[in-house]
Amino acid sequence: MSDFLVIGSGIAGLSFALKAAKHGTVTVISKGKLLDSNTAWAQGGISAVLPPGLRDPNDSCEKHIADTLDAGAGLCHEQAVRTIVSEGAETIEELVAWGTDFDRDEDHPALFSLGKEGGHSERRILHAKDPTGREIASSLVQTARAHPAITLQEGHYAIDLITTGKLGVITDDRVLGAYVLEIATGTVKVMESPRVILATGGCGKTYLYTTNPDSATGDGLAMAWRAGASVANMEFIQFHPTCFYNPAATGPEARSFLVSEAVRGEGAVLVNAAGHQFAKEHDPRGSLAPRDIVARAIDTEIKRTGAPCVFLDVSPLGDTFAARFPFIHETLRSFGHNALEKPIPVVPAAHYQCGGVVTDLHGKTSVRGLYAIGEVACTGLHGANRLASNSLLEGNVLARRALTEIMRLYPPGKDIPPAPEIPPWESGDAAPPDELVNIYHAWDELRRTMQDYVSIVRTDNRLRRAAYRLRNLRREVKEFYWGHTLTPDILELRNLVATASLIVDSALLRKESRGSHHTLDYPQTEARFDQDTVLRKF
Repeated sequence: MSDFLVIGSGIAGLSFALKAAKHGTVTVISKGKLLDSNTAWAQGGISAVLPPGLRDPNDSCEKHIADTLDAGAGLCHEQAVRTIVSEGAETIEELVAWGTDFDRDEDHPALFSLGKEGGHSERRILHAKDPTGREIASSLVQTARAHPAITLQEGHYAIDLITTGKLGVITDDRVLGAYVLEIATGTVKVMESPRVILATGGCGKTYLYTTNPDSATGDGLAMAWRAGASVANMEFIQFHPTCFYNPAATGPEARSFLVSEAVRGEGAVLVNAAGHQFAKEHDPRGSLAPRDIVARAIDTEIKRTGAPCVFLDVSPLGDTFAARFPFIHETLRSFGHNALEKPIPVVPAAHYQCGGVVTDLHGKTSVRGLYAIGEVACTGLHGANRLASNSLLEGNVLARRALTEIMRLYPPGKDIPPAPEIPPWESGDAAPPDELVNIYHAWDELRRTMQDYVSIVRTDNRLRRAAYRLRNLRREVKEFYWGHTLTPDILELRNLVATASLIVDSALLRKESRGSHHTLDYPQTEARFDQDTVLRKF
């Protein structure tokens, strides 16, 4: 029994753990290594309006709010935006205190070096060269390892949440903990806690091409949905415009390597094979328009020309490219591409879910004791399209606010009604080799279905085809799940199918084009859809 059970080890989960450890025992579980998170893969940085004297004198919280609302295409919750943006300076102070080493201005070492990304009107992105997310994640992991009240458990896969409702108590549905698979031994544990915090990240692996790590399989979203929590805005999957394209490259890291938006913020431009800056034909901001606009511009250009990709020309940066983006430069070189000699081939790839588990501004879900923070949650910050580098900010702010609310409502030591006895997990038989082949085939079919039918540009016909295939896959996955000993592959496939189905169902309900949801059947944005798409299980 832990006072707090945190599922996920990115900025949201570890920020929460470090703060909650002052009030009780904290268990943090990660299905892979602690650094196998979307946070660790984030390159661009974290957006924040710093106090006067430390920020760009032209910047302000009001400008950051306006940029976020503009990117969100009319669906942001303004109060959520104002709350999260206003706590940006506090977030930076906290991360620095935990050891994050952001870049400093060379001429004024007391000041942070601030970058600019698409959709931002001013320079407000703090960074640590280009692997900013890894710097943040590493500092948080190191600080958490040293805290005596925090237990970090890698290789532990949360199977499902345990609630009183699932155990037959219908008058008081609250969370009791989770069933967790210890991957190394195959043992399923009962991890009890009256306070469960989902910080599991996103669902990029529902698509064939994604910038996300292999861990991004929609686990927290699927678990929360099965537990009865509401889900919103899952039709809005943001595609990052610039994923490295090289068909000769091998390995998942090569195929999903992200070329940060910060590169365009420093002056790089998108061009076609003829060197034409085509993005300006779609938006006067050209390569620095919000991500949904740039991704659609690239998609249109690829379809118009029949080319497999477009290109990111970094020549405007000159020699500063290698100095400002050493990780990107050296990684591209390791894949056989020198960006200083020729433009970088890029394509859009699934990057970020703008929707998620419905929460308030304290991370509270509709299930008592269950909180969701970070990418897994839908707070109203992102609307129909996320503004670049707002995600790391949101993760830390919501961690702080969630703990405040928990200490108000369910502080450790407060009497909690007795719970029914939690039964042990019953395991099936190991899957035979021919069934393993079926599992891998189902995984591939799901991701190709989503890539082909539920990508940057959609139609109702494509969405219905996807829904039909997903129904068949759900039946197969149900047989895998209940008929065999659980493995990470089975669990991930189960969660991917559930998440993909939520994406398709949400997309079918939105009969308009808005933000990162674009359909040829309804190309206009309509006022009657100025509301969240909320799905409820019951």
